[in-house]
Amino acid sequence: MVILTLNCGSSSAKYQVYDWDAKDVLAVGIVEKVTIGGSFISHKVKGKEEYTASHDCPTHTDAVDLIIKTLTDPKVGVISDMNVIKAVGHRVLHGGDKFIKSVIVDDKAMAAFNEVKDLGPLHNPANIMGIEAAKKVLPNVPHCAVMDTAWHQTMPPASFLYAVPYEWYEKYSVRKYGFHSTSFLYVAKRAAVLLGKDPFKTNLIIAHLGNGASINAVKDGCSFDTSMGITPLEGLIMGTRSGDADMAMPFYVMRKTGMSAAEMESALNKKSGLLGITGKYADRRDIQKAKLDGDKRAELAQDMEAHRVKKYIGGYQAILGRVDALVFTAGVGEFAFFMREKILQGLEGVGIVYDPKKNEMAHTRNTETIISKPESKIPIYIIPTDEELVMTEDAYALMAGTYDVHTKFAYSFQKKEYVNKGRAEGLKEELAKHPELKSIIAEPK
Repeated sequence: MVILTLNCGSSSAKYQVYDWDAKDVLAVGIVEKVTIGGSFISHKVKGKEEYTASHDCPTHTDAVDLIIKTLTDPKVGVISDMNVIKAVGHRVLHGGDKFIKSVIVDDKAMAAFNEVKDLGPLHNPANIMGIEAAKKVLPNVPHCAVMDTAWHQTMPPASFLYAVPYEWYEKYSVRKYGFHSTSFLYVAKRAAVLLGKDPFKTNLIIAHLGNGASINAVKDGCSFDTSMGITPLEGLIMGTRSGDADMAMPFYVMRKTGMSAAEMESALNKKSGLLGITGKYADRRDIQKAKLDGDKRAELAQDMEAHRVKKYIGGYQAILGRVDALVFTAGVGEFAFFMREKILQGLEGVGIVYDPKKNEMAHTRNTETIISKPESKIPIYIIPTDEELVMTEDAYALMAGTYDVHTKFAYSFQKKEYVNKGRAEGLKEELAKHPELKSIIAEPK
């Protein structure tokens, strides 16, 4: 049985093909520059060289068509025809407060997605187009929507409400929603396994650090607070997003410059964050190189980003009371040891003590690692996220009729003996080149 997952962003369409019976990934890929010209597909089949090809995709429908043709291509494909696919999982950025878990896509669900698309204007329309395009090609299989806001629906009102007129919440659904749900769900469950604890007796601080970044306070295995808000703009400093700022600041700048509301929204989302500070770079690798070359604004950007993350770590320690682990995940969290270093320096006073050598060694997506010193009261883990697996398992369970909200549903990766086959193979190759990596592998307790 094969399950396809699709993640249609504002200008991209990612996909994964998963063999449920073999519990293995057959292929992954992405169509980039959708709607903006110069689009192309990058397609990687297990055990083969990556295939790339240019193909104009003016709409997400064209992107989905390209994915289907590539998957069934006699030379580079992995399936004979689309009848092999038995379910499709779709990422939907914003479900508002209408969904607490993944759902089968029907007319009612589509109507709800359209109703809240103003809350995610960059992503929800693309998500909807991706679902519609895939349903045309695969009309007879279940299509499942995995909401990027669902995990956070356990937050209490004190966490999710804003101190603005209450009728804004009642009339316009103005509240904090939070994002990166599939990542936080996966990482929270895996952290409980590593700690040897009941997931619903586990308190965590999870930092999902990528181009988009957010941090999550997990109390008794459920989301208790998170840094992103009604949109992904709030919270941490990101690649091009400002994160937290005085809400009066945009009005001041608009009066000074004559910028429109749309222009300001674009500036805060696409021209701010690390790009705004450095004036050149949004990628942390570019910023690190520039800093080492003496660029003071690159160094400032790193200092500001680390400062913001530290403030959230301290704040979340206060509201959780007991913290069982601090966890880093996503591209920057998993690979940028220099950013983890900046964030972790000086946290000894709150019981978080990292090992610089272990931190520098931790640069892999193939295993879970621990970088804290033995005397650290709070262990520090790096857990490579696997959002596609969450989507795949949700889609299968919805198709089989066994799915439920995560407090009543167990995932395969919650088992102590769980192994990701692809990552296990990659780890063998890494250990052959870097045997010292074995010393920081985190084993379940």
